[in-house]
Amino acid sequence: MNNIQDLNIKKEILPLFDFSLNSFTKNKILYLLETPLLSEDKIIERQNILKAFESNRKVLENYSYTVLYLNEVHFFLNNFKEVDFKNTSFLFSGPDYDEIHLNNKLHQMVLFFHRLESVYFSRITMKDFPEIYKKDLNRILSFLSFLELKQYELIIREKRLRRKHVKELINKILKLKSEQKIEMFWEDLFLFESYCSISMAIKNKNFSFPIFGNKEISLNDFYHPLLKNPIKNNFTTFSNVIVLNGPNMSGKSTFLKSISLCIYLGNLGLAIPASKGIIPFFTDFSIGINKRDTILSGYSHFMTEVINLKDVVLKAEEGKRCFAVFDELFSGTNVEDALEICKTTINGVNRYTDSYFFISTHIQELRDSISDNIVTFYLDCALVNDTPTFTYQLKKGWSDIKVGRILFDKVGLNKLLNSSK
Repeated sequence: MNNIQDLNIKKEILPLFDFSLNSFTKNKILYLLETPLLSEDKIIERQNILKAFESNRKVLENYSYTVLYLNEVHFFLNNFKEVDFKNTSFLFSGPDYDEIHLNNKLHQMVLFFHRLESVYFSRITMKDFPEIYKKDLNRILSFLSFLELKQYELIIREKRLRRKHVKELINKILKLKSEQKIEMFWEDLFLFESYCSISMAIKNKNFSFPIFGNKEISLNDFYHPLLKNPIKNNFTTFSNVIVLNGPNMSGKSTFLKSISLCIYLGNLGLAIPASKGIIPFFTDFSIGINKRDTILSGYSHFMTEVINLKDVVLKAEEGKRCFAVFDELFSGTNVEDALEICKTTINGVNRYTDSYFFISTHIQELRDSISDNIVTFYLDCALVNDTPTFTYQLKKGWSDIKVGRILFDKVGLNKLLNSSK
């Protein structure tokens, strides 16, 4: 169960981390962002990988190449067929174009890979990386080393490439292909570039890596990174059910998006938009913030919420560690029903202590209907000259401001609708 579409990963979050040079790496970054890790150990491992990329920043900060060369070398190797080159003398028995074309492709491959090896991969400090990722890096280095790039780069530069050299390179490529090392190299390279891109984003945006704890969420100066001038907040709770209340326009949805993003990114092993964080490990995510009807399946928003809630509860009942967000829970039904089933939901999910539930509501009557161990927060709103002024600062407790009535009166509707003709 991972209901994360309301985080808008592809449209909003991917651009934050995407400094990729090609579509292959971009797709790999998207895959990393959409695929939660399965254990806390894997999360810490990825954190350490990204920290190692940061410690190698001097080598990697200007990582670049001509994208056209990458695409052409990628196409050349991926479409390299043994039947075409098994007997290389065939290539030189026909028109000169075949020989020239092949030489050009081999030139391009050698020069492209030589740049990667000499400028970047040979200069990386391997000891900085976790042991498991050193295997990936060693596979890349072994692939490049097998091609003897330094030797062939010098031959090409001095214009001494002969048919025997072409045959040698062809045999090397055929061996790599037969051992399926070409496909693995591209996988390793694009993952490397993905980590490089993510590491650059973390540094540029000054994100921080969270610490993992079992029963606490604590975030300092957290915010949503898409906002130009975000109001940063602090948040700490040991309660597994958090009820967020307050008037419309106070920033409840933005708060829920911000905290969801911190928890989700942290569980991917990435740094988060906060100065400091302590978060739990979660196995399942269900984040419902944007209101929608599921037209194709025939469900109204209310029924969609009911089904999502049941899915989360069943997972929590199995002992899964769920992170669930419900924005304006059950607002799609009448007030009496909403009060009763919200009260049942909020008090009921409190028993799943390994899961966390963030629930926002407008229902003031819930204030006296929920258990004492459930914490409530609101985003502050002050009245200045009878005008609601939103500070977007998080406070503990319950808001008494009724913005709807104030705005209704302020625009003159009370006077218009109550005046006699």
